Amino acid sequence: MPAYNGTMTIPRLPREDLTAAMAARRELGPDYDDAFIEKVVDRIEEALGTRAAAPRPGRRPAPPASRGGERDHSLAMAVLSLLAAIPLSAIGVVNAGLPGLLFAIAGIVLINFTYAFRPR
Repeated sequence: MPAYNGTMTIPRLPREDLTAAMAARRELGPDYDDAFIEKVVDRIEEALGTRAAAPRPGRRPAPPASRGGERDHSLAMAVLSLLAAIPLSAIGVVNAGLPGLLFAIAGIVLINFTYAFRPR
């Protein structure tokens, strides 16, 4: 990362890049959803990290990461859970009605709960 010289600009995620990525995802199909989401999340985290690292007047520096460099995939987990909820809910409703819907949603909630409170 270049040194701050008073004129450093904060990089933005180009909308054209995201539009092109979405078009590529549509062409590749659902088999590449995980890779696509991971790449988009990486780009967002990179942009946010660069913005957070840029010095601002009157702002204290952020404390170092407490997880020893391990990446937090909470955003990716939330996005994947939402993507999985749609077909699982439909399958549950078609096959078992309201109990099937409740079972599918309970499963997704349980997975997210165990992920959020896992030992670190």
